[in-house]
Amino acid sequence: PFVGRAGQLLTRIIESMGLDRREVYIANVVKCRPPENRTPQADEIATCSPFLFQQVKAIRPRVIVCLGTLATQTVLGTRATITHLRGVFREVDGIRIMPTFHPAYLLRNPAAKKEVWEDMKKVMAFLKSPE
Repeated sequence: PFVGRAGQLLTRIIESMGLDRREVYIANVVKCRPPENRTPQADEIATCSPFLFQQVKAIRPRVIVCLGTLATQTVLGTRATITHLRGVFREVDGIRIMPTFHPAYLLRNPAAKKEVWEDMKKVMAFLKSPE
């Protein structure tokens, strides 16, 4: 997941947090790329999301960073947009969720990188706090 320019940017974000990409589990809402890289359809999300939730259950992370609207809506079970949800921790099944912008969005809107960095600072602070 996350290859190309968006993947390179994600790797830089992870490294700026003092982490190595190999230390971070990265998953997608859908398990195969839709034709022409289009946004997944509702039935594709419904088919694949149980696998995502099983992955989360198996890994049991302290925090999940949802990148973009699709991931955020799927994980939080909401229709709200990323612009309304980003930057504020939510909780699902005892796991902290931080919605933020998708790296592909940041490539198109570089000014939003500052907002993502503010979100990542909150994630770093949470990860440094005692469990």
